[in-house]
Amino acid sequence: MKLDELNKADSFRFTFDGAFEPKDGLERGVAPFLDALERHAGSWMPTTVKGSRKRKYSRDAVLRALEERRDEYGSIIGLSRAESPAVSMALNLGLTQRASELSVSLNIQPLSFFAAVETCRDFVAAVRAWASRYPAHHSVAHGLADLQLADAPVFGRDDATWKRDGFDKVYELFWLNVFGPKLVESVGRERMLSTPAHLVEELPNGSILLVLWPTAAEFSSEEAREAQARAHVHLRPDLDFDTVLRTLKQRSAALVPVEPRFHPDVAPFLSRLPDEFAISERQRKIAEFNAFRPPVPEEWLPVALPSDVTDPERVLESYGDLSEGLVGALHTKVPSIMDETVESLTDLDFFFWREDFPERYERQLIDGHTAPALGAYLGDVLVRRLGGTWVLRQKMEESQVRVGKRVWLPFLRARRYMQSCQSLLDYSLTQFFKEAERYQP
Repeated sequence: MKLDELNKADSFRFTFDGAFEPKDGLERGVAPFLDALERHAGSWMPTTVKGSRKRKYSRDAVLRALEERRDEYGSIIGLSRAESPAVSMALNLGLTQRASELSVSLNIQPLSFFAAVETCRDFVAAVRAWASRYPAHHSVAHGLADLQLADAPVFGRDDATWKRDGFDKVYELFWLNVFGPKLVESVGRERMLSTPAHLVEELPNGSILLVLWPTAAEFSSEEAREAQARAHVHLRPDLDFDTVLRTLKQRSAALVPVEPRFHPDVAPFLSRLPDEFAISERQRKIAEFNAFRPPVPEEWLPVALPSDVTDPERVLESYGDLSEGLVGALHTKVPSIMDETVESLTDLDFFFWREDFPERYERQLIDGHTAPALGAYLGDVLVRRLGGTWVLRQKMEESQVRVGKRVWLPFLRARRYMQSCQSLLDYSLTQFFKEAERYQP
């Protein structure tokens, strides 16, 4: 699994910010972290270290990378693993004298890797060691999609409030939780130690490690959600159990996989869109795209308008210049544009949608350059791939491409297409080609 595929399915997410003593020196300071990592990671152990360059994982490689990236504020490096389970970890040492921290941001994919009790037990052991050595105010491990649905770490607050207050009360509980001494005392140590959960353990520094369920991958099961709600209302008596449980079940429902059933004419385009959304939104987006029905293309005529140009070669040459200009501008971002195929059109659909092109660029540029160039390119694809022939008009938008018994208006289609981001879906190039293809002789 490649690292750029880490966002394609749900991941296991762990965040940790622990107190770090810089006077111990870099090597001694990070040694307990690396000891626990090497002892307990097992099959998710990182294999690569990234500082100024990539190296195979070793203790020495980590230390060298930290030194390479060190500046007056600290040092941040990456540790990764390409094979399944794929791992992406950022290790950040904040080396200021006022408040030095060892911070970890870890993603492991797939989340299903944590369906095994022993795997989860080993991970808990690693966190126990880290939280005992590097005292943390609050730390969690959970499924990434559900963290997003819970709006962690903001929890519905404005930016200024959550950055000022942090996790100042138990807004949510997740699969694994570490509560620092200050948070424990605000809740009540005895109350927290009596939480109904799979594991509740007091650490030597006064922190409490709380694990709700034996396995992280089953966090969304009905039983695990009930356990999550019971534990939450135990720590927050002001909350209502039924309300908390209902919210958790709604989050579970939002994560149930939805089978893609896209309209066939736009399926090649729509199938690429869900992965562009946050993992927590994807199933809802798939359902929305399943329900989407693009308007039937109207950019055609039953009978061609007769050509009214006196120099067809010059007009075709100008269209060629427009098309080549588009290719020249986009060939590095959309390499397939060079091929002039239906797949090229789908790639263009995806590019313009991902870029929010109609909204990001000046209307004068779009109407004066992009849309006409796109119309010329679209017409050329109909000619080249469907055996079409140009029927040229002085007014560009009236120029047609005859395919079978219909004549098609590529410039009109391109203008409508570029009106808004929604129109990229409603008037996609992919659908236009598919419709014209039905009339190919």
